[in-house]
Amino acid sequence: MNREQFNHSMSDTPQDPPDSPKQPASPDEITRKLEDFIKNSLGGQVVFSRVEPGIRDVSDEEQVESFPPEEPTAAYDFHYKPADIKAYLDRFVIRQDEAKKVLATAVCDHYNHARMLREHKKQKGAAPLEFTKQNVLITGPTGVGKTYLVKHIADLIGVPFVKADATKFSETGYVGADVDDLVRDLVAKANGNVELAQHGIIYLDEIDKLATGGEGRIGRDVSGRGVQTALLKLMEETEVALYAPNDMRSQMQMMFDTRKGRTGREVVNTRNILFIVSGAFSGLERIIEKRQAKASIGFGAMHAEKPKSDDLLREARTKDFIDFGFEAEFIGRLPVRVFCDTLGADDLFQIMKNSEGSLIRQYEREFHAYGVRTIFEDDALRAVAERAAEEKTGARGLVTAWEKVLRDFKFELPSLGLPDLIVDAALVNNPAQAMVRCRQDARSFSTDARAEIVHRFASHFSISHGLELVFDAEAVHALVQRAEREGCGLEDLCQRLFKDYPFGLQLVSRSSGQRAFHINRQSVEHPDRFLSELVVASYRQPETSAS
Repeated sequence: MNREQFNHSMSDTPQDPPDSPKQPASPDEITRKLEDFIKNSLGGQVVFSRVEPGIRDVSDEEQVESFPPEEPTAAYDFHYKPADIKAYLDRFVIRQDEAKKVLATAVCDHYNHARMLREHKKQKGAAPLEFTKQNVLITGPTGVGKTYLVKHIADLIGVPFVKADATKFSETGYVGADVDDLVRDLVAKANGNVELAQHGIIYLDEIDKLATGGEGRIGRDVSGRGVQTALLKLMEETEVALYAPNDMRSQMQMMFDTRKGRTGREVVNTRNILFIVSGAFSGLERIIEKRQAKASIGFGAMHAEKPKSDDLLREARTKDFIDFGFEAEFIGRLPVRVFCDTLGADDLFQIMKNSEGSLIRQYEREFHAYGVRTIFEDDALRAVAERAAEEKTGARGLVTAWEKVLRDFKFELPSLGLPDLIVDAALVNNPAQAMVRCRQDARSFSTDARAEIVHRFASHFSISHGLELVFDAEAVHALVQRAEREGCGLEDLCQRLFKDYPFGLQLVSRSSGQRAFHINRQSVEHPDRFLSELVVASYRQPETSAS
């Protein structure tokens, strides 16, 4: 379709009255005209999917507006220190202290340089400033938090963030995505603000899959080398067309923007875009071990202890990556390199217990949606951490382990009407038996009005004090028995036994962050001792974790 044919098809639009101002055609009108034109010219049924640009659609009154103000305050007003960024990452990512420090320092250097360059341009006659981009290469096994680290850095400093797998790209001429699309995706994430996009972060995972037939390796395919070459210019400095010349959707978007009066910049400069790449680099340790073995030939070499895989990857050099199958120019564009540690069972326990993005919070929300309060005991977390560690997939193994344990509970509990679920080691080790017990507790709860009194007390306690008391079935049964034995009302008994709990549990919560507390039979039989032990344990916890 040439320009004359397209313009002719657009001229069929009903004309406005002479006295009325000309209104630009809407995207829907243009799309409909394109469908009709191609159908009448070429035959067949053609339907265009609605183009969803990175910029929000606007009303007729707003169509004369241009792009959002191009002032990337997040980059130009950058004020963070490396320690600030690491402290923020500590809230979400367990361990990886070295990776946090390296990434925090590289990010601060990068955005401070960008800010200083902008300020320097305002000084007339000043000599140009030069700096080398500190793009980052992260090595480490799957599921250790590589993507999580980069995502939260971008969230903290407020710049657009694009993540993609390197395997989806191909050299121009092969089937696959164009690496320039990464830059266009940044513009979309920045809602069309090109200037802000030019200070974003592009993260490429599985970069090791681009290696092409290095020492002891079978090459991926001929496009792997081409993708490395295509990425070279992006990682250094180049200009990328905002609208892909060979993509109809992109060209239609350009027409829509032009008709709406959006005449912003049509190229994106990559000079201040930070590139971070990562991969597991399986097999790289053998190359490093071979290099070190050659260097250590001599007396005592045969008795040297074989280093661990993690220790070997920390010693990776540029030559090792070249032998692995990377172009020297490509690996040279990644001067900052860091290794992420393998996660053990203790690390996985800490992730569930202390990370703000813990999977446990997700499960609590899922059960809460059906009116079921859940408490995950530490012994359950440790049991699942041990199982997840055996999966050898890092934090991703937690999802596999938990889904196997909670599968029946997630299916049945929403229909049972049971208000609470205590997830302890017994449940983890024998989910089937725990499910049978839950069904029995649910029947008891539905037929015994006294159980409702206990749970109503817990509900009032939560509303009044912002803390949750979760009574298990044995605790409810013990309260009923004690009320009968002492000849008093069940609600009065609860008020008396737990009168000191609001103050005591607030102390525990301030010290440990815990908001929900499992009340069992021992809590009912010895409420003061139980509360005292909770308070003492909460104040000992920081000392234990510090050691």
